[in-house]
Amino acid sequence: MSERTASPSRSDLVADAALALLAERGMRGLTHRAVDEAAGLPQGSTSNLARTRQALLELAVRRLADREARVLALHEMPDPGAGPGALADALALATHRALTGHRALTLARYELALEATRRPELRAFFDATGARFRDQLAALVSGLGSTDPARHTLSLIAWGDGLMFSCVAGSFGAEVPSLEEMRAGLRELLEGMLGG
Repeated sequence: MSERTASPSRSDLVADAALALLAERGMRGLTHRAVDEAAGLPQGSTSNLARTRQALLELAVRRLADREARVLALHEMPDPGAGPGALADALALATHRALTGHRALTLARYELALEATRRPELRAFFDATGARFRDQLAALVSGLGSTDPARHTLSLIAWGDGLMFSCVAGSFGAEVPSLEEMRAGLRELLEGMLGG
């Protein structure tokens, strides 16, 4: 008997369409009507699910967090006992995966992050959904013997975000560093932090 894949819920379908629109058209292109069209749903379906723009943005952020957790493969992050090299390898793989197979998702994240700077209610929601990765990374860095886990976590996230932004929307938009180049950069960063 073959295993059947469950079809996405209407909520996921709407959120995925919203994320695709954000990547393709930016924040201006995100309307309830456009989401209905992109998702192939009858007009008014998105409004029934997310009545306000804020509700639609929150739906998109929630789905973004779920999809990024799979891309970043949080369940694959190493035990701190494996050492800084293993963490560098895992983070490089996650970053490379985001840039090579999920560029549109990464671009949608930057659209939502920028919108959150103008909407305090979205900022709180955006930050709360991102805490899953941040907290796990802080625990890993602490387990590796960091003398300042909060600062080191910020540095690692800033490195990854900066690289992804540069390759998706910045001056390196036509280039993606190789997986080995990313590993080398992360190893250098972790060695500098942890004295390894």
